[in-house]
Amino acid sequence: MQRIVIVGGGAGGLELATQLGRKLGKSKKADIVLIDASPTHLWKPLLHEVATGALDSGVDELSYRAHGKKHGFDFRIGRMNGLQRDERKVVLQAMLDEKNREILPERTVSYDTLVLAIGSVTNDFGTPGAAENCIFLDSRDQAERFHHILLNEFLRSSNREEPTPLEISIVGAGATGVELSAELYNTAEVIASYGVKNVSPEQLKVSLIEAGERILPALPPRLSAAATRELEALGVEVKTKTMITEVTDQGFRTKDGDIIPSVLRVWAAGVKAPEFMKTLGLETNRANQLVVNSSLQTTDDHIFALGDCCSVMHSDGKPVPPRAQAAHQQSTHLVKALRARHKGQPMPEFVYKDKGSLVSLSRYSTVGSLMGNLTKGSMMIEGRLARIVYVSLYRLHQVALHGYWHTLLLSLVGHINKVIRPRLKLH
Repeated sequence: MQRIVIVGGGAGGLELATQLGRKLGKSKKADIVLIDASPTHLWKPLLHEVATGALDSGVDELSYRAHGKKHGFDFRIGRMNGLQRDERKVVLQAMLDEKNREILPERTVSYDTLVLAIGSVTNDFGTPGAAENCIFLDSRDQAERFHHILLNEFLRSSNREEPTPLEISIVGAGATGVELSAELYNTAEVIASYGVKNVSPEQLKVSLIEAGERILPALPPRLSAAATRELEALGVEVKTKTMITEVTDQGFRTKDGDIIPSVLRVWAAGVKAPEFMKTLGLETNRANQLVVNSSLQTTDDHIFALGDCCSVMHSDGKPVPPRAQAAHQQSTHLVKALRARHKGQPMPEFVYKDKGSLVSLSRYSTVGSLMGNLTKGSMMIEGRLARIVYVSLYRLHQVALHGYWHTLLLSLVGHINKVIRPRLKLH
């Protein structure tokens, strides 16, 4: 029986494993295996909410093993660190506990067809001090680390005689940076409502730093300007055309020699595929992404890739952007392509359809563009309508994993939790 191995349980990888499990795994037409370094899945666009406490990851996370049992695929926990292409085996590094004792040894998993859906990590562009002094939001663990540090800073403030501004700086004014900036003010407001002394939105000093001309460069200028106004109304200091040349434990140094003091420092500018992708013997680009053809096939006929870890060209000659919607469309395509390959039929070509982009400014506002090329802004939306569409994107991801009825129940539980649970995770 043919074995299809998928490495990476992000949005695209998990949706692919789920669909192939239902169509091939349950009927024993193929052995479907999903590999991930974490035992649970959390939708990556929600990480900024985990970081601020607006979302309890323990409530929204999904167990890979339990989900695989229900949907016809096998789950293996482990972090990929190599590939034996001649033997068609994925190498998983040894798994250690917090005391560096071995839980699982280095292992290999054989495959007939391999799909790499490893995602991306933040690209600090080699900026001195960035890796040592900044928090990245690539994983649940990193988001929860930010959350704990933020709560500790609020506690320090509550013990002071006089309120002191909490300086937080975020490099990168894409969706993550903008959404995190707005969510921080909502967090401060909720914390203050619970009676924590010396904590309020007025005591936050958030700087959003962008090297480019404007924030949210993927959106039309009008929406970028609207988001800038909303952030500045909250209290965010938006710094565009500001290049960071060094990061210290005191803050950020700009190209002009200025210092932006920061207690909490976040780097959210740029993405790249993990470094080890360059060692697999497959064609990669400067961002370590695997170069794939129109069928999402790498230079090895047995290996495919999807999501942020691959580079595929759009019909306009530009690379498909690293977004959740692209990973979703690619996983849907690969379900058809791998089933055709399984039957010995020609594989279809992948065609990316830009559905637009939405950015949430916490509960304050949402802005975005729908149905077409973002640079033309074919349909720009803001406010309540945009918020409804933004929330629906997560629901569509849940539908792909669970189906409509299960997603309806999850949505109902979410509304109930808003009533019976605290508005913010306070621990």
